[in-house]
Amino acid sequence: MSHLFSSFQLRSVTFKNRIAVSPMSQYRAKNGLSNSWHLVHLGRFAIGGAGLVYAEATAVEKEGRRTHGDLGLWDDKQIAGLKEITSFLEAEGAVPGIQLGHAGRKASERRPWHNETPVDDEDIRDRQEYPWTAIAPSAIPYADGWPTPQEMTVADIDRVIQSFGEAARRSYEAGFKIIEVYAAHGFLVHQFLSPIANQRTDEWGGSLENRTRFAVEVANSIRANWPTDLPLAFRLSATDWLDGGLEVDDTIKISRALKLAGVDMIDVSTGGIGGKERPRRMVIEQGFQTPFAGQIRETADISTMGVGFLWDAEQCEKLVAGETVDMIALARELLDDPNWPLKAAKLLGDNQHHELAPIEAGWWLMKRHRLLSKLGLR
Repeated sequence: MSHLFSSFQLRSVTFKNRIAVSPMSQYRAKNGLSNSWHLVHLGRFAIGGAGLVYAEATAVEKEGRRTHGDLGLWDDKQIAGLKEITSFLEAEGAVPGIQLGHAGRKASERRPWHNETPVDDEDIRDRQEYPWTAIAPSAIPYADGWPTPQEMTVADIDRVIQSFGEAARRSYEAGFKIIEVYAAHGFLVHQFLSPIANQRTDEWGGSLENRTRFAVEVANSIRANWPTDLPLAFRLSATDWLDGGLEVDDTIKISRALKLAGVDMIDVSTGGIGGKERPRRMVIEQGFQTPFAGQIRETADISTMGVGFLWDAEQCEKLVAGETVDMIALARELLDDPNWPLKAAKLLGDNQHHELAPIEAGWWLMKRHRLLSKLGLR
């Protein structure tokens, strides 16, 4: 069997293969509630053979949503719809995961197809969606043209940390088996970590240790409300790609601190701390973020997930086989082809007779294969 399709274990949870579905925001929720769109969207990845299926970034507070269409887990009423999704994912052999987050200064944003700018009069007029005041470690706007967020008080910080813990409890009740904290791409936890967004002078800012404190306390809050036998992951931006921002050496230290707080895996991405333009230092190519994952895995002694511009099964196999990463995550590639895992398995020699497909599909595919082979058509 290939390395990509070997099993992998974190705490008590075993993933049938090393392929994860990255959280992909759909902006289809209302009042944070999931619906049939989310069930079908996520369910097709389980049918397609992924070992881990993450639900999209899910807000721990109503004011922590990025857009009006974000999922939420700030209310017990939001549990039932997600429970239906996790039950389906598990029944089809995938581990259900959830990404918990808070948008911080990126909150009150329009959906991508409405230009990813702050909520404005058009949203009020056409969709009855109103803006709200964003909070952040420091009163620094996300980008030009964005409103200045309200600097968080210590009481605000304590409340949000507690909200992560409460959302973790709801995640367990909803049937999720792994939590990932969204601490990358300019969201609130990343805002605390990066000196570009965090210019506080109290115990929550300044030194790297102080800037890491919020992430560690979020991990502690989740661990206090999340079973000890279930894994916890963090998605981090390994580098801000900006002078004066986070560098990979910082992220290695952050990863070590998070490991001590009970974090089991780092999902390694990059960038996103501020502005909409790509930093000049960022050169995008296939698998360009995976070397950072390898550095963190080796130096911080923690499991890592590689993500970003991955689509070639053989390259993904090499990443896992070479112990650069423990798992790989795909997003847009899977949107284009939810059956990518099954096709990758066939390419790597693990699914020659469609045995990894659900029997309801595999039986028909095998029958087609036999007929086409007999007729010499394929």
